[in-house]
Amino acid sequence: MTITAGDRLIHNTNAMDWQPSPSPTVWRKRLHLLGDTEKGQVTSVVRYDSSSAFPTHEHPAGEEILVLDGVFSDEYGDYPAGSYLLNPPGFAHAPFSRSGCVIFVKLLQYGGPGRLQCSIDTQTAAWQTGDRPGIFLISLYAQAGYPERMQLVRWQPGVRETLLPHSEIFIVEGEMGDRVLNHPARTWIRHGETCSMEYMTEAGCVFYLAQ
Repeated sequence: MTITAGDRLIHNTNAMDWQPSPSPTVWRKRLHLLGDTEKGQVTSVVRYDSSSAFPTHEHPAGEEILVLDGVFSDEYGDYPAGSYLLNPPGFAHAPFSRSGCVIFVKLLQYGGPGRLQCSIDTQTAAWQTGDRPGIFLISLYAQAGYPERMQLVRWQPGVRETLLPHSEIFIVEGEMGDRVLNHPARTWIRHGETCSMEYMTEAGCVFYLAQ
């Protein structure tokens, strides 16, 4: 299900069908596409069937991955659910999954020289206290000279907070709502340049936040 609400785009990926990819054992749900179908800037949820593999390929403008289920792998390691990766421009690998996995992935959105490769296991990383009660954070990526700031955010039950223009949200656990809609886990929300929105959670939630 896709909703365009003013300057805000919402995809509930639970209601979207899996679409084929160039690999017969890898499936995707596209949330954002700019440019060519297979070579453009894209944000997707991707499912690897068991024993899936891609040949070695390069990411000319970077790649960002958050593993949602299962174990994602390449020749550099195995990344279970909760793993976060940011691979810089020019990074090459041959990804695969032995038992299957689901990942949130962004391609061609992190160009520029000197970006650092980042790998974080959010299941073992320490949560830091946010600037308001009931909010906790894990910093995923922030680098001097680049504007992006990515975090994993945990809201305890009852939190209300306004998220600003250009925020991008992917709900990993729990639910959050706004004054009109309820957003379950696996919902992606992107604010445009004029959108600020207050969200709240009754039972608590965990979400990826890019600003």
